[in-house]
Amino acid sequence: MDDESDAVVIEASLQEPARFGVLFDRHATVLHRYLVRRLGPDEAEAMVGDIFRIAFERRATYDLTRPAARPWLYSIATNLVAKHRRGEARRLRAVARLAAQRLPAIDIADRVTREVDAEDIWPRVVDAVTALPEPERDALMLHVWEGLAYEDVADALGVPIGTVRSRLHRARERLRVLAAASGREEPDDIRDRRPGRIRS
Repeated sequence: MDDESDAVVIEASLQEPARFGVLFDRHATVLHRYLVRRLGPDEAEAMVGDIFRIAFERRATYDLTRPAARPWLYSIATNLVAKHRRGEARRLRAVARLAAQRLPAIDIADRVTREVDAEDIWPRVVDAVTALPEPERDALMLHVWEGLAYEDVADALGVPIGTVRSRLHRARERLRVLAAASGREEPDDIRDRRPGRIRS
């Protein structure tokens, strides 16, 4: 059963509802991680259950021509996150603090310099990300944090791939302006996902 596509599992679950549990086993962990980053662990735990409840209720409407259900599940998750926006900025700042602390073991002078840089730049990045319009923020997080290709982001958000490209372009431009103003480079995880550095 593990080699069956998500679409096959969903189709089978229409006759055998228990089969839908395979989707939970495959995707719950990554969806939980996504929600923890955006809303925190308390909200994430309950919301993962909501995602799969909604997905189960809507499984008859799933497009069976799409073998992978993860973009569909991210779509449900992103819609639920939209109802909990206030906690997101607080959570992003906490993630930024963790990112600043997770530095490799290096020469003490270099480490001090990097810690100062990280403490300076990450709060600015978080401010820029939380200031993005919601559509741009959703696209950026799905692409950069979750590693979804442009096509999968488009599926998750229910928009054309050209819209995803333009939203990501606008989001990156805002972050580049921030980087230029601070005289620093963009953080690696954002810079490395520029067009040409990641497959779309």
